[in-house]
Amino acid sequence: MSDREKLIALFHERALKFGDFTLASGKKSTYYLDGKQITLHSIGLRLVSLGLLDLLKDVDYSAIGGMVIGADPIVGGVLVAAAEQGRSLDGFLVRKEPKGHGTQRYVEGPLKPGSKVVVIDDVVTTGGSALQAVDRILEFGCTVACVVGIVDRKEGGAANFEKRGLPFRSLLSIEDFGIAAPANG
Repeated sequence: MSDREKLIALFHERALKFGDFTLASGKKSTYYLDGKQITLHSIGLRLVSLGLLDLLKDVDYSAIGGMVIGADPIVGGVLVAAAEQGRSLDGFLVRKEPKGHGTQRYVEGPLKPGSKVVVIDDVVTTGGSALQAVDRILEFGCTVACVVGIVDRKEGGAANFEKRGLPFRSLLSIEDFGIAAPANG
């Protein structure tokens, strides 16, 4: 079984739920992918981290990060996996609100203006969370080399990134779970 197949099986086992759900985008759905069930699991995080490094092997970037909570474990995992490969890489996290004390920044980490970065998200529906992170990163003075998701639900995220001129990649798509992508996605 390949690492990709293992990751898909782990999503089926731990993170894919059926029912009536309202997504962060506000959309209604009959299924929910809880990415944190994967990224907060040792094997899941390892598979995701190595997969992302491989997915991004031809992208020129020096830091990886995204919105807090969703991106937190992914950033940590990718940094450890990069170090194991002998690669120097910085991480960053983007707050929803600026820190109320100290530096009062939206962007946390050793990131410097002018850096080329990758913005990550666990599950991409419309791309709203990743685009929030992109806006903060651009305000900070960095260039976004790529936006990447673990799973693309194919519900407009890729198109929204394209409208902004942002390259997008994902490790998996909803079709990998036997679920048809919406016709408008």
